[in-house]
Amino acid sequence: MLVDSHCHLDLIDPSLDRVEALLAQAAAVGVGHFLCVSVSLGNAPVVRALAARYPQVSASVGVHPNQVGDDEPDVARLAGLAADPLIVAVGETGLDYHYGAEHITLQQARLRTHVRAAREVGKPLIVHMREATDDTLRILAEERAQEVGGVMHCFTEDWPTAQRALELGFHISFSGIVTFKTAEPIREAARRVPAERLLVETDAPYLAPVPHRGKQNQPAYVRQVADCVAGLRGVEPSLLDAQVSRNFFALFPLARKDQAGLRAASR
Repeated sequence: MLVDSHCHLDLIDPSLDRVEALLAQAAAVGVGHFLCVSVSLGNAPVVRALAARYPQVSASVGVHPNQVGDDEPDVARLAGLAADPLIVAVGETGLDYHYGAEHITLQQARLRTHVRAAREVGKPLIVHMREATDDTLRILAEERAQEVGGVMHCFTEDWPTAQRALELGFHISFSGIVTFKTAEPIREAARRVPAERLLVETDAPYLAPVPHRGKQNQPAYVRQVADCVAGLRGVEPSLLDAQVSRNFFALFPLARKDQAGLRAASR
């Protein structure tokens, strides 16, 4: 089985018919679990509802660094939401200076809030990092994010940066960008990340991999990401599938629990 460790099912299409079709298409290529990631307090209930309905879907709660004008959470509120047994992680959080440089102070304060909430509930972090490497890793270290760990999602940096994140106890997740032959620093990192700290994702509906580049991404396309990473590492795709699935459930242990009764009560 393969896991899509980061997708946004509700941003592709929140209708149940479409979600069920996406999950079925992914299952047909061996993808059996999905982490649907929250980007705002506004979409967090939808993400949670998907996890309540589908046992193969897990959920997070968090506010994306580029989300401006959303209801801003404090530590107590975010921790309260994250304490829900259906929530397996805190995020998506992080820093993005490419699109949000005018909100640096807000982003940094929000990242600290997420790390503190994650530590309070003992759940891992999902971290977005774009053109903000030093500040992101510095704040994670200052706030003791290593106590809960997490994942550097959609990793777009080089191997030395991956090493710094690994030293903080984080996993490294590769998206469709790793399939782009022009992305050699990312591909080099994918070759060198320790097997036990490796994840793959789609970030759907964004960043579709080759040969789907330019189309709307979907969870089934994590197959192309995983096969590319397997090729870069010189391992059989089936072995990589099994490794990244083990890694996912080790990092997000609540995702593996049978919560059928809780799901039924939550609908």
